[in-house]
Amino acid sequence: MKTRNSTSARAAVGTVGGVGGAGGAGGAGGREIYKADKEWCDHVRKTRQKLSQVCNQCANQRVRVQTIDGHVYEGVVAGSDHNYLHLVTGPGDTRFFGPAAITTLVLFELLVITLLI
Repeated sequence: MKTRNSTSARAAVGTVGGVGGAGGAGGAGGREIYKADKEWCDHVRKTRQKLSQVCNQCANQRVRVQTIDGHVYEGVVAGSDHNYLHLVTGPGDTRFFGPAAITTLVLFELLVITLLI
């Protein structure tokens, strides 16, 4: 196993199913079962920051969003933070009941954001 100070250091992401003990990330008595590459973590952070800025610029505007899994959502950007985009979806969205709903999407799962005019 390489140390965290080596050039090919990896960032601990966590453990699955309680294997990591009380801390959840390789705590007392646990063993790490997955580590993300440092380069991948850096790329995700930069992409998330860029998407957060784009989403903030689209506040209160109608957009169409496609996720990396191919799901498409349309709505008005209610807000965003460093992790999520919040869309107000209308009655045409049959996945929800009532006149409107807030759909929360994870930023690093977004593939395309289209501003609708």
